[in-house]
Amino acid sequence: MGKGMKAGKKPNPNKGMGMGKGGMQKQLAQVQAMQRKMEEVQSQVEEMTTSATSGGGAVNVTVNGAHQMVAIELKPEIVDPDDIEMLQDLILTATNEAFRQMDEIAENEMGKVTGGLNLPF
Repeated sequence: MGKGMKAGKKPNPNKGMGMGKGGMQKQLAQVQAMQRKMEEVQSQVEEMTTSATSGGGAVNVTVNGAHQMVAIELKPEIVDPDDIEMLQDLILTATNEAFRQMDEIAENEMGKVTGGLNLPF
């Protein structure tokens, strides 16, 4: 038996870490509360919308936090049957920018709950 060890005494891995039963339960409750808040915020984010334009405002796309396109507006002058590729590019550009903005909004809202912890949601 090593010096200073007493028979039948097991070292406590939580000793000195403030992690007794009460501490662990408190931490678990805090994690559960944060999880509930994150779910609530995620639900709110899914209801949010953001819009982005391209072509100088000729194409306007609106998306929601559930990553769904909810509206698209095209100015009549942008619809040129001889240049469908340009219209497609403008729609893609506006859509991708709207989703990028929505991801940023969601990240900011979650950051308010997690205090900057980099947690997946």
